[in-house]
Formats: sequence, C-alpha cells, structure tokens
Amino acid sequence: MVVKVYGSSRAVSVQRVMLCLVEKGVDFEVVHVDLDTMEHKTTEYLVKQPFGKVPYIEDGDLKLYESRAIARYYAAKHAGRGAALLGKSLEERAFVDQWTDVEAMNFDPLVFQVVFNLVILPRLGVPADGGAAQVALQKLDKVLDIYEHRLSRSKYLAGEEFTLADLSHIPATRRLLEDAGLSCLLAGRKHLRAWWDDVSGRPAWKKVVDMEDC
Repeated sequence: MVVKVYGSSRAVSVQRVMLCLVEKGVDFEVVHVDLDTMEHKTTEYLVKQPFGKVPYIEDGDLKLYESRAIARYYAAKHAGRGAALLGKSLEERAFVDQWTDVEAMNFDPLVFQVVFNLVILPRLGVPADGGAAQVALQKLDKVLDIYEHRLSRSKYLAGEEFTLADLSHIPATRRLLEDAGLSCLLAGRKHLRAWWDDVSGRPAWKKVVDMEDC
C-alpha cells in the first residue's frame, strides 16, 4: 500500500518524512497541501491534523502526524531495510534520540527564524524582521560550534553510522545554506563541512530534491 504524505514537497518537515521513506524504500505519494494559501488551516485539513501543520500521513488504517514521530515509526517498522536509522544498540539509540532532540529544540527553531525572515517572507512580499534573523544567527553560530566539536569526534552526530539524527537535519540545513545563501557558516568548521558534504550527497536526498514541486 502506498503511503500518502500530506503537505508540500518543498516543506522542511515534509522532506524529513520523504527522506526517511526513500531511505527505507517505502512507496509513497505526496498529496499537495498549498501552504501559501493556508490550506493547512482549513476546516477540512484540521480534521486530519488538528494543529494545522504538515505533514500528515495515511498508511492504511494508520493516521499520524509530526514529522519526527513519523520518521521514527518507519525507521522502526523497516529496521531491517536500508540504513539502521535508529542505531544498532540501546546506547546508539540513546545518542540518536539525543541528537534528534537537539535538532528539534536547539537547531530547527533558529534555522526557521533565519529562513522565514530572509527567504519566505520576502518571497511572499511581506516585510521581514531582519533583527530577529540576526539574533537567531548569533545563537545559531554558537550551536554550530557545538556541532563542530561533536563531529570532530565521530563521523556522524550519533556515532559512526548515518541515522535519524543526521537525517532530521538535512532539509533545514539545505534551506539555510542554499536558499538563505549562508554557506559561509561552514567556513572554519571543517568537520561540519565534511559531514554536510557526506549527508547531502546521499542518493536518497538527491531523489527527494528531484521530487520538489515548483
């Protein structure tokens, strides 16, 4: 059965789920939800996702939302297929959970503020808050120093294997470095740059990028 992923194939949270599904070889289709017209806030959509966010998935009788929960579900369901995204031991899984939580709480909110104000609002013709973007960048700079230190000790965030800890970072990092034009954030951080070159070169991620709508 084909998994239905509701959202925009350009949205960071949707791409997080898409990437997990591609890594695990799960068939899916993206059911487009127009974020620019606020389709995700309509009564019809709120029946599916009461918080009015994307993505939301339907997999037979399973109805699930929150991208990281969805990714964990498929990583566990297809644990024997593709990369061992949850880790191979209890200790490895603890580090995967730790760095996935770091992404959700310390990385993604800052990246969102930067990209929202420097990319999304200008595209919509809405005045941006440049001050908020700069404050977020200052905080993010310190966070990236922590990442650089971590990646000087292991190839990937949770250890020596690619996991959900890395996967969860990829869509937002691409928006930050490419769309917001801030690849300079990698300057002087050779381990972070090596990590990004590695994870962004994965065939599964290239497939997700090719699936983006306009």
